[in-house]
Amino acid sequence: MIPEINVWAVLAATVASLVVGSLWYARKVFGNYWIRTSGVSDEQLSSRSPRPIIITVVVSFVSAWVLAGAAAIAQPFYGGSFLANSVVTALILWAGFTAARFITHDAFEGRPAGLTLVNIGHELATFLVMALVIGLFGITSA
Repeated sequence: MIPEINVWAVLAATVASLVVGSLWYARKVFGNYWIRTSGVSDEQLSSRSPRPIIITVVVSFVSAWVLAGAAAIAQPFYGGSFLANSVVTALILWAGFTAARFITHDAFEGRPAGLTLVNIGHELATFLVMALVIGLFGITSA
């Protein structure tokens, strides 16, 4: 059985995730800190190809699709508000997969704890915004 996924919600959530990332990593928010602690230079940022952006769009779409599917599967279990259930599902997926994996990898790579917090904070904000978009659109694309 394939869960009902609202494609428009997934597309809107993908765009919303790009907006979150643009704001989160803006220099006046966490961008300067991220540049300083990640070891990425201004020259590297300005000389990059569009490849990271293309990858980000694809990965954001996949994340939004999986979140929408997981929320649709969880809906009969939780019952009630699809919006609230989308947010709960996003929190569970973020904590169990994204945050846990970031923390593990960053610990082994010796990354600063502050960088890990900035990155998992971004992922939390992204998942919550995607969940809000998906939850507000609803399950079906009819």
